[in-house]
Amino acid sequence: MEKTGIKHILQMEPQEQELTVQGWIRTKRDSKGIAFLEINDGTSIKNLQAIAEQTLPGYDDIMKRINTGCSVAITGNLIPSPAKGQAVELKVTGIEILGEAPPDYVLQKKRHSFEFLREIAHLRPRTNTFGAVARVRSAMSYAIHSFFQERDFVYIHTPIITGSDCEGAGEMFQVTTLPLEQVPLADGKPDYSQDFFGKKASLTVSGQLEGETYALALKNIYTFGPTFRAENSNTSRHLAEFWMIEPEMAFCDLNLNMDVAEEFLKYIFSYVLEHCGDDMEFFDRWINKGTIANLESIIKSDFKRVTYTEAVEELMKAKADFEFPVKWGTDLQSEHEKYLTEEVYGLPVILTDYPREIKAFYMKMNDDNKTVRAMDVLVPRLGEIIGGSQREDDHDRLEARIKEFGLDPADYWWYLELRKFGGVPHAGFGLGFERVIQFVTGMKNIRDVIPYPRAVNTLEF
Repeated sequence: MEKTGIKHILQMEPQEQELTVQGWIRTKRDSKGIAFLEINDGTSIKNLQAIAEQTLPGYDDIMKRINTGCSVAITGNLIPSPAKGQAVELKVTGIEILGEAPPDYVLQKKRHSFEFLREIAHLRPRTNTFGAVARVRSAMSYAIHSFFQERDFVYIHTPIITGSDCEGAGEMFQVTTLPLEQVPLADGKPDYSQDFFGKKASLTVSGQLEGETYALALKNIYTFGPTFRAENSNTSRHLAEFWMIEPEMAFCDLNLNMDVAEEFLKYIFSYVLEHCGDDMEFFDRWINKGTIANLESIIKSDFKRVTYTEAVEELMKAKADFEFPVKWGTDLQSEHEKYLTEEVYGLPVILTDYPREIKAFYMKMNDDNKTVRAMDVLVPRLGEIIGGSQREDDHDRLEARIKEFGLDPADYWWYLELRKFGGVPHAGFGLGFERVIQFVTGMKNIRDVIPYPRAVNTLEF
């Protein structure tokens, strides 16, 4: 299939041969027997200007039917444009109206709030902002696969429905075929033996545990799929359904894990800046000034590696007025993470060796028996963007940690067996896809970087 979209046409030289452009009318402007039509087909944030003169057969009837939002196929010659900001325009020789739109079409040429556009999520991709978000999301998805494929990682599809809680937080969506109007009981509790799977099942919060099984067979793997968390948080940073990238590497310690995470971020940021230039300029100008410079700075930086203990010491002597007090043993908040990257070090930071109490059961214990080999990658303007760890590869220690979290080792029998049969040091990390798109584009609300957001009391479309 040839490249025939407006993105490609805008890069072409003027030519005498006619071509046909299909798309949607963004604006129509009449001026002394000439109509200036802005047409867009979604391949570029830029419109192609088409010039239709009154001598065009059926001109008056066509122009009466053309409104913002209608779809058209316009034929004409590509000629040099005298207008500022565009090299070429289309001199029209024919217009076919494919689908009409009424004069009161909701997306007229004016600013709409993002809150309002969420109410018409089926139409918001037609706006400049959400078209740009979709293209950046697509490009970043491609870059993520390219990064891992170029390094011989194997792409693994992990289950969406699971019987285990990876994070141990209990915030999972239950999956059941039991009749909710009259749930069958056994000893006063739901009788899951009558359920579809014969046991309690939920939507996954992570593909990590299953991913580890393949890493311990194929060396380096990655997952990229949907995950679900029933966290009752109605904020601009929370989604109930979101996508996660989770690489797992065998024969890997925390240091190599950090190297891969840093290289990974620089790769996908570089790819977006190179391949989504027009869209990134739009975000930098209209959404979040300085976002391009911030990405360029991260790409050029050597990430600073600091232990959690060292970071807490820096924060405790800081003169900043933090909303959340800092002390050893508590999880750091985004205000602390931003302060470290922007004020203390002026660089992206990788924090390591967190207190065992605030991290997941699968993270490898350090020799001090107080901290685990965890890492969080922090970037300016956001804070944490990646979380990861070296995984516990000692069977007995892992079993003890599972019990410490109040979980049943029987539910993780297969995970524990990996430590019995040729276990090796291994590590990995997780990156929330929507979180990184939000960071790259500068969009303030995470519900605006996914096509159809799923959140508390939000299940439209």
